[in-house]
Amino acid sequence: MKKLILIITCISACLSSYSQTPDGWIIKADHIDPANYYGITVANGMIGIVSSPEPFKVKNVVLAGAYDLYGRGRVSNFLNSFNLLNMYLEIDGKRIEAGNITNFKQQLDMQHAAFTTTFDYGDAASVKYTYYSLRHLPFTVLMDISITAKKAITITAASIMEAPDALKDVQNYYNEIDRPHVTVSLLTSTAKSPTGKLQLCASNTFLFNELHGQEPRVIHEMWDNNMHLMKFTKAIPAGQTWQYAVAGSSITSAHDADPLNQAERLTMFAKLEGRERLIKYHEQAWDELWKSDIKIEGDPQAQQDVHSMLYHLYSFSREGTAYSPSPMGLSGLGYNGHVFWDADLWMYPALLVLHPEIAKSLVEYRFQRLAVAKQNAFSHGYKGAMFPWESADSGVEETPVWALSGPFEHHITACVALAAWNYYCVTQDKQWLLEKGWPILSATADFWASRVERNGPGHYDIKDVVAADEWAENVDNDAFTNAAAKANLQNAAAAAKLLGLNANADWALVAQNIPIAKFDDGVTKEFDTYKGEGIKQADVNLLAYPLKTITDAARVKKDLEYYETRVPNQGTPAMTQAIFTLLYARLGNGDKAYHFFKDAYEPNLNPPFRVIAETKGGTNPYFATGAGGIIQSLLMGFGGLDITPTGITQVKSKLPSNWKSLTITGVGVEKKTYVIK
Repeated sequence: MKKLILIITCISACLSSYSQTPDGWIIKADHIDPANYYGITVANGMIGIVSSPEPFKVKNVVLAGAYDLYGRGRVSNFLNSFNLLNMYLEIDGKRIEAGNITNFKQQLDMQHAAFTTTFDYGDAASVKYTYYSLRHLPFTVLMDISITAKKAITITAASIMEAPDALKDVQNYYNEIDRPHVTVSLLTSTAKSPTGKLQLCASNTFLFNELHGQEPRVIHEMWDNNMHLMKFTKAIPAGQTWQYAVAGSSITSAHDADPLNQAERLTMFAKLEGRERLIKYHEQAWDELWKSDIKIEGDPQAQQDVHSMLYHLYSFSREGTAYSPSPMGLSGLGYNGHVFWDADLWMYPALLVLHPEIAKSLVEYRFQRLAVAKQNAFSHGYKGAMFPWESADSGVEETPVWALSGPFEHHITACVALAAWNYYCVTQDKQWLLEKGWPILSATADFWASRVERNGPGHYDIKDVVAADEWAENVDNDAFTNAAAKANLQNAAAAAKLLGLNANADWALVAQNIPIAKFDDGVTKEFDTYKGEGIKQADVNLLAYPLKTITDAARVKKDLEYYETRVPNQGTPAMTQAIFTLLYARLGNGDKAYHFFKDAYEPNLNPPFRVIAETKGGTNPYFATGAGGIIQSLLMGFGGLDITPTGITQVKSKLPSNWKSLTITGVGVEKKTYVIK
């Protein structure tokens, strides 16, 4: 009998353990605490929708490329667009609210970028709704709602269009367009951005399954200048499930010369396409994206987390644009939506390896702002092109004046150049190199040749900079800045040779004489007067990867062992541990690499969807920069992939002992598969 009880207990424990195994594609939130809730984003590279713990609400809607001057810092800021998916539902005259529902659950299906909420309303109804930021339609979203009546009920459902506080001169419109086969009810709003620079517009409509003439009658209500709605009433018999949807579009004058009419046209397009086709093409687009994937065998939680990181990188970027993601992507207004080295050095390489066609958008963003970067160099007394530390729509410096990184964090220019060179390396596209890459590489090389102070052989110093380690302000000869400048000069010369052009002979001379300082024991010095202080983030260790300035394994290890003890537990961003992960994996220490892999993000996670904050214990998700660094640690660390002038190759690496295998699919332009065991 005891043996039987033991067997049953073991089976029960195994089943319980199995049921708790994280799903590789679905993140579930079965116990939601509104006071401790950090939303997760559904986005398509253009429009981001952030979830809310309130039923039928979304927290905010963010559009890539929409900036205006308002708020803090006298610099441009991301704008929230109209919240075109806010709704309400009444059942038998009672408004659905968080306080009168049960079994409230939410989940994100990362495979198809679909966010679903379910709940029960007493003994009357069960409700389910899913929303999508449609991947194939950059400015269009869809919410799909189904209501199962447990008894005969009457519902009133409304779509509410409300202007965000920062917008002004709001105008609201309602149109019904009648055709013999369809009636389109358009709820539309338009407003000006705070300075009047942009016009922001949004429009939505209901999608019904009933035949034309049998669908519910839609009524429009104007509440005040900032809010209006459209609604309908429907009786649902007991035992029946009834479905409807809302499709909407949001666009600004930064994206289209006629945003008001275009918002309505795009919404009408979605209406006539219909729910099934919209979802079908959205899912097909995501299936195509996920042909480039990272699969971990033996660590289900890591698999889910890595899918989440990839999902966010894919969600925050898009092929065919000239946009580059900010550190928080489309998850909100963090860092004003500005573009930093976070895009070029941290997010871009992962996208470049897995989706070169998306990565092209990020480097196109820089190319289109090259002329402004040249003006910035001129203003500072330098030649060539000097890219701003913070960039938005125009490409001028957007760093608030109180932050020293704006005038002094010059390594960003070399990061932009490295991204351009690596695009050629991965794609081998010489025509692109000639037309887009060479102008960036040559102008940034000219910047460094003018930026150095020529103090004799081996002393072409780069003085007075903010280091990659931003706690080191106004220092001389920062290791990463100097090494990145050298790489910029060398890559520009290599590009000239490939294209049959004449490189500036001065570039090689300057590159040979930029110093990289060391301590007496051979450890690379972070800057000239560095004495072992704590560091905010990786600096010296970036010389091993991605710069490849230091290639000797013993020296890489020595620098790692020194600087890993200089990183505090608090206040440091996730990318540093990602670099430690990558380098230890390449050095053959898979388990130490795994320690830093987990340390890079697990202390940064926020409930209920495991969204990553910038720092340990931070509350500003989603930190796409960290995700980019961690994905690089998988691709180039555990996976051993390497970007070289002849394409993507593979170097030796070591997996953690608890991983059975790592499979990377859809790599590079040839979409290769790599399996590491």
